[in-house]
Amino acid sequence: MLYKIKKNGGKAYLQLYNFLREDIIKGVYPFGAKLPSKRLIAAEAEISVITVQHAYEILCDEGYVESRERSGYFVVYKDKDFFSVSKESSLQLPKLDLASLGDFPFSILAKTMRRVLSTYGERILIKSPSAGCTELREALASYLLRSRGMAVAAEQIIIGSGAEYLYSIIIQLLGRNKLVALEKPSYEAIRKVYEANGAQVEMLTMGSEGIETESLQQSKAQVLHVTPYNSYPTGITATASKRREYVQWALERRGYIIEDDYASEFTVSMKMEDTLYSLNPNERVIYVNTFSKTMAPSFRVGYMVLPKDLLALFQERLGFYSCTVPVYEQYVLADFIKAGDFERHINRMRRRLRRHREE
Repeated sequence: MLYKIKKNGGKAYLQLYNFLREDIIKGVYPFGAKLPSKRLIAAEAEISVITVQHAYEILCDEGYVESRERSGYFVVYKDKDFFSVSKESSLQLPKLDLASLGDFPFSILAKTMRRVLSTYGERILIKSPSAGCTELREALASYLLRSRGMAVAAEQIIIGSGAEYLYSIIIQLLGRNKLVALEKPSYEAIRKVYEANGAQVEMLTMGSEGIETESLQQSKAQVLHVTPYNSYPTGITATASKRREYVQWALERRGYIIEDDYASEFTVSMKMEDTLYSLNPNERVIYVNTFSKTMAPSFRVGYMVLPKDLLALFQERLGFYSCTVPVYEQYVLADFIKAGDFERHINRMRRRLRRHREE
């Protein structure tokens, strides 16, 4: 298979990764197939072997292929995997104390705060629109496109004070009569928030790749809440096959997935993990993320991305809610993102995490 790498098409290893990933998904390389050797790909695409190695490593990180010593790289992605993973195979990964790996750039944040006070002046005293300030929603839309490949409009983004608040908003939007499926085990506060809002909760057993297929298929839930990256407390990251299985589950029963993307920015992969939202844009996935891990625990700012089909319903049912995040904090975060300081901080932390893993 000849892959043509464009000089102006971005980083070569990411171009190659995208070519290979699409061929794996389409079945050009079916489950169990061996990928071409790094030297062969490098020669045909006129790139270095190191570039091919980087692309293959990302495919390994995301669960599309696996490396077998002295044998090469083999496809482990399954379009539909109906085989349950045994309960004993669940992984227990150590939690890293991110604070010990490097300090947050407080001096830069302080400069941003002063600049916002100077630039916006008395505008910080004006009440925020119910969904959040336009400046922050536009900054987040641009950031999600750059970093996660999520093409969303600013009006799809709703700002709120942390994940728990957003969970309660979502269940009010979808209906309190819904049965919500959660990962077992999962962060205890998630279950408590849904139950406090009148929803019924069903716990689905986790395997080493994500929720076990049998448990998922037998569920009667209409809403699935998952943390595809580094689920708490198991540390399990859903494989590429499992992420697409989640999306297919939602499509088949016309349900919704609440994608809790908590701290996914700190992946040690050379490429950000694929979001469920990017696999199913504007349809059945509600994306949720916060800044409590990437910025600081006291930075109580979260956001969700709604499918376009839910925007009118949101305005009808919940448009009367006032935004729970102060305007000043919204402007500071918007400026921090637009100046590139947030992404520089994330990239610096990811490099430190990779070095930490290699030690």
